[in-house]
Amino acid sequence: MFTIYPAIDLRGGKVVRLKEGDPARMTSYSDDPAETAKRWIDTGATWLHVVNLDGAFGESDNANRDALESILKLGTHVQFGGGMRSLESIEAALSLGVSRVILGTIAVEKPEIVLDALSRFGAERITVGIDARDGLVRTRGWKDNSGVPALDLALQMRTFGLGTVIFTDVSRDGLGSGLNIPATRELSEKSGLDVIASGGVHTIGDVKAAKDAGLAGCIIGRALYDGTVDLQKALNL
Repeated sequence: MFTIYPAIDLRGGKVVRLKEGDPARMTSYSDDPAETAKRWIDTGATWLHVVNLDGAFGESDNANRDALESILKLGTHVQFGGGMRSLESIEAALSLGVSRVILGTIAVEKPEIVLDALSRFGAERITVGIDARDGLVRTRGWKDNSGVPALDLALQMRTFGLGTVIFTDVSRDGLGSGLNIPATRELSEKSGLDVIASGGVHTIGDVKAAKDAGLAGCIIGRALYDGTVDLQKALNL
């Protein structure tokens, strides 16, 4: 089933969007993340994609933890990531009520933690975010080039028993230039994983292209906040 994930990126407890993951190119959209979440839920979204940007950048994230808890009280499915670099942080998020945790940097730097997490919590509770520029995985809030090809990481994760990955073309994220459908479809076909597309959705046509490509879903961020995609219409595709 194709699933749409409205994105709520948190920085200092506010809903923001970055361009290409750059904190210096940030737009703030709301001081009330729970209100934003409720708007997407009321429109019909069954999942939310929530990212702790402060955690991803290795900064203090107390305000974002409070925001996450306020969103979880609304009772919807949340996939949550950003700075999840230990079994303890994974377990803490799941115990708060997060449905699925997104692992990024540790999948490259400490893959054994992903393996342990899958063994302990199950594949339905764990996903890996593969964030790439020019086909190579970026880590630590997209600042560092790991040198690892995205497909190699996906294939390794599949051997661990992972079922779903989120693929983001960093060079398109927040720019509204359209999803990188060819690269995302290729990753899906060659890895055999369910792939959620992310980065660059600008129009309803981008969403339809992701669905038509046989992908598992897509994440929509800036396009919802700027009004270039109507969530109701996207959900009805």
